[in-house]
Amino acid sequence: MKYLKYIAIVVFIFFNSLTAQENKIILYDSLKAEKFGADDYGMKQYVIAFLKRGPNRIQDSSKAVELQKAHLKNINKLAEEGKLVLAGPFLDNEDVRGIYIFDVKTIEEARKLTETDPAIKAGSLIMELRPWYGSAALKEINQIHKTLEKVSVSGE
Repeated sequence: MKYLKYIAIVVFIFFNSLTAQENKIILYDSLKAEKFGADDYGMKQYVIAFLKRGPNRIQDSSKAVELQKAHLKNINKLAEEGKLVLAGPFLDNEDVRGIYIFDVKTIEEARKLTETDPAIKAGSLIMELRPWYGSAALKEINQIHKTLEKVSVSGE
């Protein structure tokens, strides 16, 4: 009787694993994978930017607020163009202030995009750019985010 229970458990696990594998195959969406530029692992190359504290810190609070608004407006523009997949600040007060993840193939392309940021132009921030390999599903994050925000970060 003990062996029958053991065999039943093994058979259950075996068939459960087959079902899970079948479900995974069913979940694969080749059209979406192609649209998002995913490789066989569902991944793709991006360029990640670490936004660091720059040499020109603005002391005037009204100018700092104005620069921050322009910085956020640029973030939204790049996201709407599909070039910026993810952006956000770190919540501590260290030198690395935030990140961008660009949907571009080269660091040079990302560098040109960072040069459009008013905070970069002002020297308030500098960027460290690195190639990065992550989920192609990140391309969907901005659309999902719009369904979750009650108030836009940019205030618009």
